Amino acid sequence: MSKRKLIISRNLNEPLLEKVKELVPDWQVITGRSPAIWKDHLTDAEVIAGWKSSMSSSIEGSDMKWIQTWSAGVNSLPLERLEQKNVQITTANGVHAYPISETIFGFMLTLTRKLDTYKKQQLEKSWQPAKMHLEIHEKTIGIIGVGKIGKETAKIAKAFGMTVLGLRHSGKSEHDVDEMFTQEQLPDLLPRCDYIVVTLPLTAETEKMFGHKEFQLMKPSAFFINIGRGKLVIQQELIQALLEKQIAGAGLDVFETEPLPETNPLWDMDNVIITPHTSGDTELYDQRLIQDIFIPNLKEYLTGRAPSTNLLDYKKGY
Repeated sequence: MSKRKLIISRNLNEPLLEKVKELVPDWQVITGRSPAIWKDHLTDAEVIAGWKSSMSSSIEGSDMKWIQTWSAGVNSLPLERLEQKNVQITTANGVHAYPISETIFGFMLTLTRKLDTYKKQQLEKSWQPAKMHLEIHEKTIGIIGVGKIGKETAKIAKAFGMTVLGLRHSGKSEHDVDEMFTQEQLPDLLPRCDYIVVTLPLTAETEKMFGHKEFQLMKPSAFFINIGRGKLVIQQELIQALLEKQIAGAGLDVFETEPLPETNPLWDMDNVIITPHTSGDTELYDQRLIQDIFIPNLKEYLTGRAPSTNLLDYKKGY
């Protein structure tokens, strides 16, 4: 009888890998980032940790039962085909809460305190005030998507004495959030905020959620920050809002097209900070994913239960 197979398409350090292998001593565990290591095992691998787009061609004839993604978002996966095969999917949601919330406040502080301007002036050895008049303290932040990242952002916002408005699908209240809104109530939330922070996943409901109408509802002094997905925003309408000063500035980690084309006007805007979809990067990424998500899920899976941590609901898309 052939061994059950687990593919981990990452270069894990030995201590983490050993923790996994201890749970499946009778399995064949194939690990490594290079497709050459695992491509011949795709059809008979039962569990795949770390989905790659090149794996899609093997879905129909495969034995896969469960995929653990290495990202929080799943919009890059062939969900319809995987659902037809009854493949369970769990995500990396929660791994990013600390690094992304830190990036959010990095955007907010840089835009508010003009730190990027001063860095440029440092390189030019120029001693000039940057007309820095704003503060974060006691302002109002709107967190669009109060999941694990949103909750951590709300907690930090409270340290600045901010009023926190949140938006989530259910409208359910949350600690550190002063008022909670639903998606239908977005027009009521936007005019009240000094910062809008978007942390939502990309779904049919959230695609193109922010466009001309939403930017018009925001304060001219407000900043827009998106670390969710680029297609949550109609990018050309964001560019227009920035050019026409409907909003004060933006911090952007995600874009409609990635990498962001060199010809895109966002590159040249002084009131925009761009990072290359790296807000979730952290030295502890693999450790958190394996210890906090994959191993607990694997223990459940081995007993015949569905892995419950971050299990994807196909109907909701997250």
